[in-house]
Amino acid sequence: MQRLLIIGSGDVARRALPRLVKRFRVHALVRDADAAAVWRAAGAVPVLADLDDRRSLFRLAGLAHLVLHLAPPPGSGEIDSRTRNLLAALAKGGSLPRRLIYVSTTGVYGDCRGEAIDETRPLKPETARARRRLDAERRLRAFGRRTAATVAVLRAPGIYAADRVPLERLRAGTPVLAATEDVFSNHIHADDLAAACVAALRHGAANRAYNVVDDSDLKMGDYFDRVADAFGLPRPPRLSRAELAARLSPVQRSFMGESRRIGNRRLKEELKLRLRYPTVDACLGAASEKN
Repeated sequence: MQRLLIIGSGDVARRALPRLVKRFRVHALVRDADAAAVWRAAGAVPVLADLDDRRSLFRLAGLAHLVLHLAPPPGSGEIDSRTRNLLAALAKGGSLPRRLIYVSTTGVYGDCRGEAIDETRPLKPETARARRRLDAERRLRAFGRRTAATVAVLRAPGIYAADRVPLERLRAGTPVLAATEDVFSNHIHADDLAAACVAALRHGAANRAYNVVDDSDLKMGDYFDRVADAFGLPRPPRLSRAELAARLSPVQRSFMGESRRIGNRRLKEELKLRLRYPTVDACLGAASEKN
């Protein structure tokens, strides 16, 4: 049985794990004993290490035939030192991974002014957060070319689920952009992103990027309105961009400064993925029935 190493043992990885353990001997990088116990109980072999501690990563050399990399970059800077540390550790193995899947962000496209785009769009990240992701993509692709490993990149937008929606923000009455100034946003359900990871392990092509987005065609304020309606909460107030700028954090302001309508043809045709939640409404409709 092939060995699969998960880097970034968070929510999406946990959702993918039941399917992965049926096909692979799964190892999961974790940073503490408590997390190790949880992953061991779920059927994975925990590996205690930390991407920020390069010396701890010696255990990864030669460990796996396949790598699923979901770990975020550090919170500051222009490069992803964690991915660089990971690749340095993998390169020391006598046998190198044959396939590596990386979950990146659609933020690498930057502001597209509401245009419809696909994976051929030039990459122009406008935030340090997105530039760190692009650094990781480039490093991983170079690793693939150097080692002949198949490296595929999954670019994900805002990840949501019934338990991953902005209820606290809605309860706090945090405003959103006025309809006349609103931006297009893109979404993917956490279960569908997990399924895309599994599909990419099987069908992902070398040096290929895939937009992992659903079929929703929503502006950001409309998304918040739909969540509010589904959970019986007041819709957020609408303010102008100038009024909002003084009330939101820099990260929140960055999201309202970029507008994209992202296509998912490769996801469906090449990764052969059928979305469980093709639109945000498909998930929120089920959630509203439970409330």
